Amino acid sequence: MTDRWARKLPSASDPLFVYGTLQFGSVLTALIGREPAMEPARSIGRRAAALPGRAYPGLVTAADSMADGFLLTGLTAEEWRVLDAFEDDEYDLLPVSVQVGERTEYAWTYAWTAEVEEHDWSAAVFASEHLPRYLRKSAGRL
Repeated sequence: MTDRWARKLPSASDPLFVYGTLQFGSVLTALIGREPAMEPARSIGRRAAALPGRAYPGLVTAADSMADGFLLTGLTAEEWRVLDAFEDDEYDLLPVSVQVGERTEYAWTYAWTAEVEEHDWSAAVFASEHLPRYLRKSAGRL
């Protein structure tokens, strides 16, 4: 596990691929006070796995899979710090290639490093069953 305080964060011009709770504008607004520019994106060879006992997912390598999400651009250095502090210690910040429409982009993402469930995480289930409570909890972590 990386020591977060020693980790060098991406520059403000670097994009972030989000595939879980950070793809919800309301979560981003609760954390950084705004919704940055977002484009639909997909990470090939990875999946957004459900995590034991958690409402949020973890991105893991999975052949013949793809994780849908968004490419966030225009984050400031302070917003990167806030998002990094928000993420669970079991995530590693890694570079990945993502498909954005017809083009391939390179972006940073938070990949999961611990145990996962066999099934994928569902954004629809999260939105209907967990989002309001998650927003309250997220706002309290900052």
